[in-house]
Amino acid sequence: MDEKTQAKFDARARIFKAMGHPTRLFIVDQLARDGQRCVCELTEMIGADMSTVSKHLAVLREAGIVRDEKKGSQVYYALRLPCVVNFFDCVESVIKCNAKAQQELID
Repeated sequence: MDEKTQAKFDARARIFKAMGHPTRLFIVDQLARDGQRCVCELTEMIGADMSTVSKHLAVLREAGIVRDEKKGSQVYYALRLPCVVNFFDCVESVIKCNAKAQQELID
């Protein structure tokens, strides 16, 4: 594999790694539904302390998945690109396909 190809797959892996945690997937899902949320709202929804939620948001921001905007004393987060939601559709298709294959083994 040449350097350019390696760099492309490294970049993809960083994004998958950032999405590879249930809490971060939940955050992305909520932002896809609601457009934007402040850290305090996400903290309440997740049921974790603010520093933990902030760390998850930092991982997503560093991967380029979310953007932040300060409004007064609050920081709001939103998806940078709504196409990330297509990833969820694909994942749901894989889950359904796997479930169907498992059911066929039982039948």
